[in-house]
Amino acid sequence: MPHKMTITGSATGPLREYDRYVAFDMREKGSPAAPKGLKKSTFISYTVFVAKKAFNKTGLTKKSIMHEKILVQGEPTLDIPIDECPGEIGIICFQITVLPNKNDKEANESKDKKEAKQEASKAQQEVAATKQEEKQAPVAKEAKTIQSEVNETPVQEKNAAQPKKQQPIQPKGTKDVVSFDDIIVPEAFLKTRPNPVKTEEVIEFVKRTGHLDKPLTIEKESRILKDGYRRYIVAKTMKMDNVPVVYDDQK
Repeated sequence: MPHKMTITGSATGPLREYDRYVAFDMREKGSPAAPKGLKKSTFISYTVFVAKKAFNKTGLTKKSIMHEKILVQGEPTLDIPIDECPGEIGIICFQITVLPNKNDKEANESKDKKEAKQEASKAQQEVAATKQEEKQAPVAKEAKTIQSEVNETPVQEKNAAQPKKQQPIQPKGTKDVVSFDDIIVPEAFLKTRPNPVKTEEVIEFVKRTGHLDKPLTIEKESRILKDGYRRYIVAKTMKMDNVPVVYDDQK
């Protein structure tokens, strides 16, 4: 039955590459205590042989293997030429694992503890802030009520003092103001083309005054345009929402 071995440590020599495998030397210290009456064991040197595929999976390189602590599991062999196996024992590696560095492990543990402590401190601060807000809420509400009562009279007086918003000025003779979209233009008007010069004059008038020079004449019930097609065109051009009108029976 093959004898299985497990050794740990770092490479003591450079990595050597062969056709399908790599090799490196390791050594391991013997037990610190020996049976009474026997001498303590000394260092034992090993030469480890690893398949390239398995070695590449570890992420080790020629430089890093000299510094990383590794664990090797395998079995001893005597079938390797001596020039390839300078160690006292040759090991055919079945599994190789990179062990975590003690300093890195301690640093990570310290970092985790620090983060946990910061999270706990943050949670305590949030709880304290919530309690403080709950404590201040009734006082703030009372202060807000008092302030509201103090400001109520001046606001009411200010609103009462404000003058009513003036209605837009409309041209002389206006009897009503209707939505531009409600006005119906007869087909007879649509076939005509108002004098462009006079139309431009009305547009300039609207730009100066903000309203048409005269109201449009429409039928009261049907909203059919009876007169003022030029002013209708101007209102459309100036994108007026409402237009002044006079009803046909009021003229």
